[in-house]
Amino acid sequence: MVVMVRLQDTTQAKSRTRKVGAVVAAVASVTGMVFAAAPATAAAYPTSTFSIQVGASYYKGTVTWYNRSVGVTGAFKAVGCRRVYADTRIANSGRRLDWQSSSTWCDESGPATLAVNADVPGGATKVNVWMTTGNPNEGLEHFSCYRDFSTCFGPYVGLPQ
Repeated sequence: MVVMVRLQDTTQAKSRTRKVGAVVAAVASVTGMVFAAAPATAAAYPTSTFSIQVGASYYKGTVTWYNRSVGVTGAFKAVGCRRVYADTRIANSGRRLDWQSSSTWCDESGPATLAVNADVPGGATKVNVWMTTGNPNEGLEHFSCYRDFSTCFGPYVGLPQ
């Protein structure tokens, strides 16, 4: 004898499976996007701030201490002719590693960036930032910034030592 068994309508079961599968896929997709949107970030480099102001001229900005270089960025306004400088040093010996300067600016303003090398293990531990007249030997004001303290000291009159 042959018994015929009628199977239930599987269309409804397939539909539910598809819906559950779609929800699982959507959740996995959103979860993947959330994890992909949170990139790994490197630890921030230490910074120090300075503010040189001589009359109406100024250079105000930030020293960023990288591993083997230092970035000095700021807003520079020259009333008359002015120039800004930065040098990197080893603080305890005073050894100068490198220096950079802007061009001479006369009655102008804008962003001024100085990238200064410090190609020794551990990088620079001191940076001097200063402003001169158009003559590089006429130091007006300077700051001395230290990596260990993450701060700048000054302003001091004249050229840095």
